[in-house]
Amino acid sequence: MTDAELRAAIKRIAYLEGDFVLRSGRRSKYYLDKYRFETQPELLGPLGERIAAAARELEPDAVRLAGPELGAVPLTAAAALASGLPFLLVRKEAKDYSTAKRIEGVFEAGERVCLVEDVVTTGGALLSAVEALREAGLVCKSAVCVVDREEGGEEELARQGIRLRPLFKARDVLSS
Repeated sequence: MTDAELRAAIKRIAYLEGDFVLRSGRRSKYYLDKYRFETQPELLGPLGERIAAAARELEPDAVRLAGPELGAVPLTAAAALASGLPFLLVRKEAKDYSTAKRIEGVFEAGERVCLVEDVVTTGGALLSAVEALREAGLVCKSAVCVVDREEGGEEELARQGIRLRPLFKARDVLSS
């Protein structure tokens, strides 16, 4: 599948029009429903391959991938399968039962990880995940996302020392 075909498929399957409140609290006249493209094997496979390649290029010393729950989990798993890198899941908050962990998976402090995300608007979900990873002693300076909505997320992440590599910009998906 070419990039153009993948962009067009994301738009065809995930693009919705209406009045939406985004995670950031902002309102939008369109929404890219990540669950609609992440649950389709014919898209998830190629996305995983592209995320794996982007992570290798952006953060060649990464020994793990990490994805915030819930939306980034299928993408992170697909990228892990494509790259051979193990991955971590970053919870929004620590569980209040069982192991009470916020980060799930096996890791050692000092390891370098590359974050995976679905759609970035302001970068809030990624920044929260970065904070959790850093508190656990992991090194996180990069992230790969499927779509950057181009609403300040890349710049905010850069201010916090995180390089963002989007597979696609919103303008390119919307014009597909």
